Amino acid sequence: MPAYNAEKTLETTYKEIPMDIVDEVILTDDLSQDNTIEEAKKLGIKEIHIHKQNKGYGGNQKTCYNRALELGADIVIMVHPDYQYTPKLIHSMAYIIANDVYPVVLGSRILGKGALKGGMPLVKYIANRILTLIQNIMLNKKLSEYHTGYRAFSAEVLRNIAYMKNSDDFIFDNEMLAQIFYAGYDIGEVTCPTKYFEDASSINMKRSMIYGLGVLRVSLVYRLCKWGLMKSKLFSIR
Repeated sequence: MPAYNAEKTLETTYKEIPMDIVDEVILTDDLSQDNTIEEAKKLGIKEIHIHKQNKGYGGNQKTCYNRALELGADIVIMVHPDYQYTPKLIHSMAYIIANDVYPVVLGSRILGKGALKGGMPLVKYIANRILTLIQNIMLNKKLSEYHTGYRAFSAEVLRNIAYMKNSDDFIFDNEMLAQIFYAGYDIGEVTCPTKYFEDASSINMKRSMIYGLGVLRVSLVYRLCKWGLMKSKLFSIR
């Protein structure tokens, strides 16, 4: 769980994690300004890692994945502690990977009507659909969305992509999916309800526009690398 100011939602998220199949919960705190750490300790989370300076959303994930691999995880699932995505889908996502159906599984807000029903702003929904369409064309794939923060990976995938070379900002997520496809892995999806509310994390319009331009850049670099017209550190060996 990559955390930043998640004090108000951490307990609700944590209590939905199915501990019958989850061996370890890792929380990395990106220098929260609230009592996220105290709340995590109260809940009994043992693997708590605190950044001494804010590293950004992508930097927070890097710490999570590195620690999960150090602990010998077979399957690694990222759940945001802001309760925008329910941990109740962990069983389903882990099952798909454990049974070699897909090595990566995304919790999609777009399959079904979960996004708008859950309160996703219309402008973000439209931007999501446009960016996803462009990426499906550029990457020659077919996902319902590339922008969900609910993700499950086999350890093999994490070991074989250069995620440490990715941005520390929000575009990290998109770069990671491009790396996964570039490495030859397939990605599965499950329908995921989502919740938009005051305490759920969300980026503002300016950051959203920067992210959108970053998505277009990642897609273009991917296609040029596939055509052999350029090389990028994103698609190098880990």
